[in-house]
Amino acid sequence: MKTYSAKAADVEKKWVLIDAEGLVVGRLASVIATRLRGKHKPMFTPHVDCGDYVVVVNAGKVALTGDKRAQHKFYWHTGFPGGIKERTAAELLDGRFPERVLENAVRRMMPKDSPLARGQMTNLKIYAGGEHPHAAQNPQKLDVVALNAKNAKLVKKSA
Repeated sequence: MKTYSAKAADVEKKWVLIDAEGLVVGRLASVIATRLRGKHKPMFTPHVDCGDYVVVVNAGKVALTGDKRAQHKFYWHTGFPGGIKERTAAELLDGRFPERVLENAVRRMMPKDSPLARGQMTNLKIYAGGEHPHAAQNPQKLDVVALNAKNAKLVKKSA
């Protein structure tokens, strides 16, 4: 019996549509990273791009658990002395590019410093609003909440 190793020509890529409204960022990012890498397929091969194309809409309406929206800080450095910068998750989600919160979460779950991972990230299309230009590809809707009820943040209703 021989180990199966997929070739690039054997891979059949599908288009998947995910509505991110009310979904928890980390749990959604792990589902997306799994789909991008192709680990949900039985023919998964680590050195071949076996993943699907993933289209995410309403990325600006993702949820963060606990007080992360106000307390979690994203840091970066400008390259100059004393150039450390920070922003909270609320500032990013309410700002000009709210989809970057989800994009960075997915990027950090992919293999590090790899040309394959950079290529797989190009298969991810994230949009802050509810519309996308990929209707011609006929993406199949993926219900992330059906995978696990914890993937959606429960909103407490006040009486």
